[in-house]
Amino acid sequence: MAENIYDFRLGRSAEDPLVYLVGAGPGDPGLLTQNGVAALRRAAVVIYDALANRALLDFCPGDCERIFVGKSASHHTLTQDRINDLLVEQARKLLLRRGTGQGVVVRLKGGDPYIFGRGGEEGQYLAAAGIPFAVIPGLTSGLAGPAYAGIPVTHREITSTVTLITGHEQDKGQAKDTALRVNYQALAALGGTLVFYMGVKNLPEICASLMRYGLSGQTPAAVIRQATLPQQQVVVGVVADIAQKAQQAGIKAPAITVIGQVVSLRESLNWFERRPLFGLTVLVTRTRQQAGALTGQLAQLGARVLEAPTIEIVDSKDTATVDAALKNMSTMDCVVFTSANGVEAAWNRLRTLGLDSRTLPAKVAAVGTATAAALERIGIMADVLPEEFIGEKIAASLRQHFGPGGLSGCKVLLLRADIARPVLREQLEHGGAKVVDVPIYQTRAPAALPSEVIEALAAGEIQWITFTSASTVRNLHALLPDHIRPMVHAARRLSIGPITSEALRNFDWPPTVEAAQHDIAGMVQALLAATGR
Repeated sequence: MAENIYDFRLGRSAEDPLVYLVGAGPGDPGLLTQNGVAALRRAAVVIYDALANRALLDFCPGDCERIFVGKSASHHTLTQDRINDLLVEQARKLLLRRGTGQGVVVRLKGGDPYIFGRGGEEGQYLAAAGIPFAVIPGLTSGLAGPAYAGIPVTHREITSTVTLITGHEQDKGQAKDTALRVNYQALAALGGTLVFYMGVKNLPEICASLMRYGLSGQTPAAVIRQATLPQQQVVVGVVADIAQKAQQAGIKAPAITVIGQVVSLRESLNWFERRPLFGLTVLVTRTRQQAGALTGQLAQLGARVLEAPTIEIVDSKDTATVDAALKNMSTMDCVVFTSANGVEAAWNRLRTLGLDSRTLPAKVAAVGTATAAALERIGIMADVLPEEFIGEKIAASLRQHFGPGGLSGCKVLLLRADIARPVLREQLEHGGAKVVDVPIYQTRAPAALPSEVIEALAAGEIQWITFTSASTVRNLHALLPDHIRPMVHAARRLSIGPITSEALRNFDWPPTVEAAQHDIAGMVQALLAATGR
């Protein structure tokens, strides 16, 4: 057994990988491997390609340095030689800067590092420089793309062979060995399933070469653009006409081409594009902390989702008032949480104070199913759960719960946002309750919207925009440039409830649809119904 040499100065084993060549997969961030996620979570530096989904960078620590080295056919941010040097430079800097050796350098590459990704060259360069590295394979687009397009690359009754080919050859004058160029004669004779990467520009020549060496022009073929993503586009034809059809459809890179009889199975196996919201682009306006819940559900249904965080949640500045209210909760008859944010803020502050759920009063009310779910996560079941987030309805539910005497003389603690409307407090006081209204958290608008949101609105790519509160409406209006605001009117607008709808009308953005059930699940159902899907 080889001796494990340990360098105590560096604080790491000399055999431990310092650089990870990580396959980012074909595009869908959910297809990244668990080992890939683990490497990104340890990353001190991540060097990533254009084909690596940028959503994967969210796995990196907040202080991770992110370096983009994307390449395209017409433009290289860095040459491959410079990328090789960069990997070695960053690895050596990391050893000097991070003496504990806890961080790593992650080279995040689209698809699989060793399948037309030049990962082998990068590994060779690292090895020559004495930098320990490891490879975390990724799902290559040549296999995953066809699967998402309803095309199995092998099938027991059709073919048992699949060949992966680069459609972007080196220029003949630059090729080091003519044997490296594609042997179309051998491919035509082999048959089976042929998968060409990076071959959109050369597709006419590829098809002509295959037919010249005997492959039938009637062999089924498909071109798949942006495979595994919600904007996936598939063109189907035969070898004789697929290049023309792809050009007519405006297919551009990144795309792969599949040739073989297995393409004929797409009609029956096309599961991805049959999801109810496939083809729709939805803009979600919500807090940074909460956008994920709605985004996740819409994405599962097939939508392309862009997030426009219009609200940031921060702790209340008046901690003295918050702390006093939390310490005295047990003296109240009921505490009312109006949002999941309020639950989280209260729970975090209780732990800071060394307290727990035993300080809660006998009765707990939750407004909305998301708030009730947030309470359940900390072991609290809501006693009162009003069906609608409307002041009168909430007050009525509480009156009914407290019996014949209603709210008369009841001490009620409201824990909610600093911008909460006074209607609920007024309704409770009108019913005889003694109300303590405490802003448990503050809301504020972010500095700016993501550039991709502005670009998508300007291009008219967004069909639906969701609004979950009046403040999301106000903040989106304030954050948008004047010339982009009309694009919100051009899209369809989904409102979570009456108060949000009123705010939309105030800005001349009347809701196209208002959710009957005023929560995330209700919004999803309303969108499905409105689209007839």
